[in-house]
Amino acid sequence: MDDKVNYTLVGGFVLVLGALLVAGVLWLAAGLGGRQAMDAYQAVIQESVAGLSIDAPVKYLGVDVGKVARIEIDPQNSEQVRLHFLVKRGTPIKRDSVAVLKAQGLTGIAYIELSGGSAGSPPLLAGADGEIPTIPTKPSLSARLENVLSNVLANVDRVSNNLNAVLGPDNQAALKSTLADIATLARTLAGQQAAISAGLADAAKAARLTARAGEQFEPTLARIASSAQAVERMAEVAGKASTRAGAAADAAATSAQQLGSETLPELARLMAELNQLSASLRQLSEQTTVNPNSLLLGKPAPQPGPGESLP
Repeated sequence: MDDKVNYTLVGGFVLVLGALLVAGVLWLAAGLGGRQAMDAYQAVIQESVAGLSIDAPVKYLGVDVGKVARIEIDPQNSEQVRLHFLVKRGTPIKRDSVAVLKAQGLTGIAYIELSGGSAGSPPLLAGADGEIPTIPTKPSLSARLENVLSNVLANVDRVSNNLNAVLGPDNQAALKSTLADIATLARTLAGQQAAISAGLADAAKAARLTARAGEQFEPTLARIASSAQAVERMAEVAGKASTRAGAAADAAATSAQQLGSETLPELARLMAELNQLSASLRQLSEQTTVNPNSLLLGKPAPQPGPGESLP
């Protein structure tokens, strides 16, 4: 039996097996097995992207959905950075989705976080000419903190300048003079402490006398109030009397008007008839005086005039 080993075949087998093993590792590392289709997106960010590198993760609400493919200065604006992403197809990126630069934990490894996208918003798709869709961005937490700190420092600097202007040499001299005057006033008040105490005592005594006078004046106020009530009742009575007098005056005016419109015409007619009767009586009296027998014979016939004959 021949037990001689062919080392050439063994070496070749080992080399082939090693090559296959390396190829399999590379294949798995490159994601060739079950490789998922990716979509390209871009974003323009207006802040520093320090810490962000190629192949940095792109997450959607914390879930890895892609990676950063390229980082470059925006050729249209040198103050902006243009980022290119590769995102798994089917990721719900909408037109109102936003991209934010974030740092992971304490390590400070930067990544891109995608968020937003309401249910009613349409998906963000490439343009008709194949232009890569652009995801809007918003400032990161560090950028917002930097802006807030910048505003705070600017306000502090402005307040410091105002204080320096207020506390200038002229104002310091005026403040020193005011403090000196206050100290002088305090010493003067301390010297007049006895007079001030006496004045306070007199004021307290005057207050007590005023209170006592008020207690004594209270019955007088009560009588005045009672008199006022009596005057008010008299005013009410006078008002009622005035009302009744007005009613009587109205009735008298009505009666006078009725007398003028009804009685006076009748009285005038009666006077006219009396005048006629008086004239008739006067004529009868004159006729009786001239010819008494006219009462029995009637009125005599008138004498004929010149050229007239008796009937």
